[in-house]
Amino acid sequence: MDSIIDQAKRKVGAWAESHKHVVLYDEESSTFLDVASAKRIRLSWRDLKDFEEKIHPETKDHYLVLLFENDTQIALVDPGGIAFAPSTENTGPLRDLPPVVCFKDFFTLKGRVDHYLYDHPDEPTPRECLDLVMICIATLDGARAVGFDVGDLEGELEKSLNEIERTTG
Repeated sequence: MDSIIDQAKRKVGAWAESHKHVVLYDEESSTFLDVASAKRIRLSWRDLKDFEEKIHPETKDHYLVLLFENDTQIALVDPGGIAFAPSTENTGPLRDLPPVVCFKDFFTLKGRVDHYLYDHPDEPTPRECLDLVMICIATLDGARAVGFDVGDLEGELEKSLNEIERTTG
């Protein structure tokens, strides 16, 4: 009988093979590439506690949830790529924060922030802009918690936050 890890490896390999537009998987190095962000994450199979195969309620496509010993988890989903829980460690509780996020969410929200800041520079920055930045911070903190290097994205978000502070005094 196969171990949970062997079963998960087979499912992950098959899922990634049929979803190359959102996630690429290198079996030899146990590394995923999230296509939307070009960010890599290496899996520690020995730390895998369990996995679940589910059906996405909107797309009806199968997706996988990998649960690890340290209580983190990632999901392989289409659309989205690699999804994870946001972290409110640095933000505190946030209104409208979804329980699961991905880098596509970050890029969408960061685009809205930049739209407010740079496409309408003569208008007051709305409160929503700061709320979006806070959700972006929680998203990046969640990504870091599961093993992604997000330093470059934090730098970009910092520029937006500095612009908000500059324009709002």
